[in-house]
Amino acid sequence: MLIKEPDQIAPSEITPRSLFLRRREFVGAATGLVLSAALDPIATALAVEKPLAAAKSPLSTQEKATSLKDVTSYNNFYEFGTDKADPALHAHALKTRPWTISVEGLVKQPKTFSIDDLFKIGPLEERIYRLRCVEGWSMVIPWLGLPLANLLKTVEPLGSAKYVEFTSIADAKTMPGVARGMLDWPYIEGLRIDEAMHPLSLLAVGLYGEALPNQNGAPVRLVVPWKYGFKSSKSIVRIRFVEREPQSAWMKASSREYGFYSNVNPEVDHPRWSQATERRIGEFLKRKTLPFNGYADQVGQLYAGMDLKKNY
Repeated sequence: MLIKEPDQIAPSEITPRSLFLRRREFVGAATGLVLSAALDPIATALAVEKPLAAAKSPLSTQEKATSLKDVTSYNNFYEFGTDKADPALHAHALKTRPWTISVEGLVKQPKTFSIDDLFKIGPLEERIYRLRCVEGWSMVIPWLGLPLANLLKTVEPLGSAKYVEFTSIADAKTMPGVARGMLDWPYIEGLRIDEAMHPLSLLAVGLYGEALPNQNGAPVRLVVPWKYGFKSSKSIVRIRFVEREPQSAWMKASSREYGFYSNVNPEVDHPRWSQATERRIGEFLKRKTLPFNGYADQVGQLYAGMDLKKNY
């Protein structure tokens, strides 16, 4: 077993401190710095405690954050299974180091970034965003990341680029859902270029002050807070600028239920359930769903003149 010294470990390799501490409860006499990730399915890497430094963002909501336990144990990540507990049970098998993201397509300067390269683009920010899922539940999560636009601008998109397509890893060896063919893998999502460049669009590498756990989309994922959660691609390996609207995995599976825009809209019901209310994880009573998930003032102008019931 290779054990690294603390100064040899990149921030993106680090297991969240709270999860590390939980493992001590089970191991007791184990070393204080390094433990086997196999002892806990929530653990994502072999590393030491070390928080990620991030400036507080004024774009954050002031709402109470959902507990770390819920955030890391109640997840949608169909590559690992359809049950909400499946990602935390199975995601430890995914190897997130080394990891690269290619940014290509209609750009002047296509590039391939390692996770460590992302930390060089600019300082990390902590943004506490609401997350609303199409099934009717929601969370408030303190994400760590950088504006997606900061990365996209480095490749100099061409004028012909109208959309941005995101591709997630699809590894049948470590992802049970991929092996079972639940969707047309790899998972693909897309945004209009002005949505991708919007200041709220975040490329997240952590949450709660620590590196992303695997079940939350490690080592890097998208967070688009005004859209339903499935639009925020996890474990991204490729970003591509294209001229035509990408067809996402869920659009292929059921275009009647999952449209391209997927903005949170309480007036447009899913064919199988209402979107007018939501249940915040950790709370008993339901609350009203807010248009654009509460971010209407910031993003409403992106859709001026559009029929948001037709363009769901």
